Amino acid sequence: MIRIAVVVLSLLAAALPAGAQERIGVVASFSILGDFVRSVGGDRVAVTTLVGPTGDVHVYTPSPRDAKQIADAKLVVVNGLGLEGWLPRLVQSSGGKATIVTVTKGIKTREADKDGEAHGHSHGDDEHTDPHAWQSVPNARIYVANIRDALIAADPAGEASYRANTEAYLAKLDALDRDVREQVAKIPPTARKVISTHDAFGYFADAYGITFIAPQGVSTESEVSARDVARIIKQIRASKIPAVFLENISDPRLIQRIAAETGAKIGGTLYSDSLTAENGDAPTYIDMVRHNIRTLTSALAG
Repeated sequence: MIRIAVVVLSLLAAALPAGAQERIGVVASFSILGDFVRSVGGDRVAVTTLVGPTGDVHVYTPSPRDAKQIADAKLVVVNGLGLEGWLPRLVQSSGGKATIVTVTKGIKTREADKDGEAHGHSHGDDEHTDPHAWQSVPNARIYVANIRDALIAADPAGEASYRANTEAYLAKLDALDRDVREQVAKIPPTARKVISTHDAFGYFADAYGITFIAPQGVSTESEVSARDVARIIKQIRASKIPAVFLENISDPRLIQRIAAETGAKIGGTLYSDSLTAENGDAPTYIDMVRHNIRTLTSALAG
């Protein structure tokens, strides 16, 4: 009788859908990575995001609850490149044994110098590296592939599912990349210059040929000096930059001041480091990129 019961239970477990089985616990450092993990993991993963929608990962302060979530996780998915400066201490304090997955592995990164210019490099000091690699859709493909490989290593039984989900999502990213390039082509080359709050769109600029100028550095922690603002105002006037843009994670007053002093119009709000809640403009990565390119095109193509 006992043997029959065991066999029945085994058959029932095998028949359960993936979502009903015990899921792999994954902690993502911020909302964009959480969306990537859900897209690849599907029903086989239970995703917790530390810095949620509209949160600023640069200046986040972890809580004891975060340490508990990491302690209970099997994987912790991070951007790296100096973005989550608060994370190593949190992981150490959690006492957990989760595997840390750095999803920017293999990406050609950008290094910002003291003048705000940037150039590509393959490896370097995280302190001087632009961490916003997800702003290029081709880079997002690398993020997703790294997440796929990490999930397969953690849960070999789900390999077929992870590979199928990844292929489907990569096809969506390819379509997104084509759409962005088509939209950029509608903007006159001389108008492909904008002002944003902090230097979060360098990878987008490199991939799609729009110049972004920001008074604040790659981190929202950096201070903006009067000299920086004066330089931006002078550049807007000299280059006849048509529009400035707010960011969802930044104080709007700086951009509003620059717009008032130059006469440049405020072209809208761009999403840089965070998604929105489900009812917002950018609840997923794909929604975020589509919103941003629509906003840019609407302000610059006319």
